Amino acid sequence: MLSDGRVAARLPAQDLERARSFYAEKLGLEPTEEREGGLLYRLGAGEFGLFQSAGAPSGEHTQMGIEVDDIEATVAQLGRRGVVFEEFDLPGLVTRDGIAEIQGNYPSKGSGERAAWFLDSEGNLIGISQLIR
Repeated sequence: MLSDGRVAARLPAQDLERARSFYAEKLGLEPTEEREGGLLYRLGAGEFGLFQSAGAPSGEHTQMGIEVDDIEATVAQLGRRGVVFEEFDLPGLVTRDGIAEIQGNYPSKGSGERAAWFLDSEGNLIGISQLIR
């Protein structure tokens, strides 16, 4: 049954209006639908929702990933809009100018990826990646 479903991410927001402003001003995204306590965004074939929540994300792991065609251009554009990318220096994960080279991937997706991460206004860790084919 689930194999015919669609994946849709849901991210908590302690302040939904602050989150709406961040996603509009910093990421250039506007919700495609709204309801009381929630905003829905559609990107390509996927979607994600922001929902009003008293809970806070840990920000210690990627909560949502977005695949792009040109990570350097995306990171540069978002940086100009005020997005701050995380820097990591961990075993197996080192960023340079906010971008990491990650070897190994699922064979259907290529040999690896280049990736960058930022925290949204609510503390959700968002990843951006470009597949290496």
